[in-house]
Amino acid sequence: MRVPTVTGARRRSVAVLAIAAAGSVAIAGTPAYAAADNTRLGDKLAREVTVNGVNRHLIALQRIAEQNGGTRASGTPGYDASAKYVHDKLAAAGWDVEYQDFTFPFFEENAPAELERVSPQPRVYTPGEEVVTFEFSGSGSVTGAVVPVDTQVPAPATPGVTSGCEASDFAGFTAGSIALVQRGTCTFEIKATNAQAAGASAVIIFNEGQPGRTEPFAGGLGRPFTIPVVGVSYADGAELVGLAAAGPVTVKVTTDTFSEDRTTRNVIAETPGGRADNVVMAGGHLDSVLEGPGINDNGTGAAALLEVGLKLADERVKNKVRLAFWGAEEAGLLGSEYYVGQLSFEQQVDIALYLNFDMIGSPNFARFVYDGDDSDAMGAGAGPFGSAQIEDLFTGYFDSKSLPSEGTDFSGRSDYGPFIAVGIPSGGLFTGAEGIKTPEQAAKYGGTAGIAYDPCYHSVCDTLGNVNRTALNQNSDAVAFAIGRYALDTSDINGVGAAGAKATKSAKAAKAARTLATTKAAPAAADAA
Repeated sequence: MRVPTVTGARRRSVAVLAIAAAGSVAIAGTPAYAAADNTRLGDKLAREVTVNGVNRHLIALQRIAEQNGGTRASGTPGYDASAKYVHDKLAAAGWDVEYQDFTFPFFEENAPAELERVSPQPRVYTPGEEVVTFEFSGSGSVTGAVVPVDTQVPAPATPGVTSGCEASDFAGFTAGSIALVQRGTCTFEIKATNAQAAGASAVIIFNEGQPGRTEPFAGGLGRPFTIPVVGVSYADGAELVGLAAAGPVTVKVTTDTFSEDRTTRNVIAETPGGRADNVVMAGGHLDSVLEGPGINDNGTGAAALLEVGLKLADERVKNKVRLAFWGAEEAGLLGSEYYVGQLSFEQQVDIALYLNFDMIGSPNFARFVYDGDDSDAMGAGAGPFGSAQIEDLFTGYFDSKSLPSEGTDFSGRSDYGPFIAVGIPSGGLFTGAEGIKTPEQAAKYGGTAGIAYDPCYHSVCDTLGNVNRTALNQNSDAVAFAIGRYALDTSDINGVGAAGAKATKSAKAAKAARTLATTKAAPAAADAA
């Protein structure tokens, strides 16, 4: 999963009434199948897909990383070996599988960023800890005056700082100075572009300041820049803002980076049978970051999809199922963007829905379902028509297993983004990244409040030891159920006849029942190792 935004959440209550109502979502009748028949394949796959089967693929990905410098990042031999592993497994099982090659900008940091405050109060920041390099930062060493750009100190209670998001923020900026901007609202690429256009010799981006957005961090810039771009904590950024308000502040910024265009690939597999004009598509990114093997992010999603694919291979489907294992997601959703960009309008219309699975085994997990109808009021907006029904399918499934779940925004940080952008109904599962688990979530899911859902997010320690098998098991079953269900019936998504209307109505009833329910859900068993 690419860097980052704060994960929003809502609490869902579970009651007998809710479970009963949710069941009606999953068994709505269709013209081709009896009412009780459209979940039979999903139920079968959920039984057959085991956590041991999924974990075997994680073991393979871990060993591939170890044999290739500790990483499976796109543009490296570790990624190529990961793609071959997935391709060969599905091809041997009888899927129609192909590679889709594309060129992307590759980035590597040769040495940790350095930051030194020359004056006042000289200070050397710890490389790799107190100061970090942004992906696609330029390389070089510059010394200059720090100029805060539309910063907010103290930080607002909720994210929304617009520092550096408009070219006008740099009005009066002195060329050659070092821009100090604050995380928030717009992309890091926009902030760095505006700073570079204003003549900044380097950019320091400090965290925004709300809970979960205080530590030093490194984001992605989306494309190569010629000037150094580094990240620091909110506290260190706020200190520089305060010093600059009192007088001139001079710092030295040093980065050592490498960028070039490289070729990587998506792996696309589809069932030989099923309707080609009503494709059920599911995907997750296969690449890791350079820093580690990426076993939770996103070996877990890729492994679950692969295991579902192997179990689905011999089944008869009504709708063609297409699985995608994306490359270069960590460089900015590049694999999924390339794929969607190559589709004609008619090919887009052929895709009934897209399901995304990115990080489904976080060690300190929450059980997030993407908020298709924006009923969680977190501000990202609803997905295309059909996205609400996908959300209800997943929450209904979890309700039927007495497993609490909650909504999370379509924040644009994973591979559903390009599909939503062209109107394809989307949904999926997520167990949390660098966001901080709340006490309420710890009561619901187990684990530890006050620390990240995945403390090893984008780190060398994202290994086999960084996966919660309880979460992986439960989510893999949900992945299997959803793919199997939609392989037989998408009428609630694309509104085919009266069945689609019935399914939509029952989905709304299920959500209303869950909202009104007051019975407290028992926390799910969790292993927060």
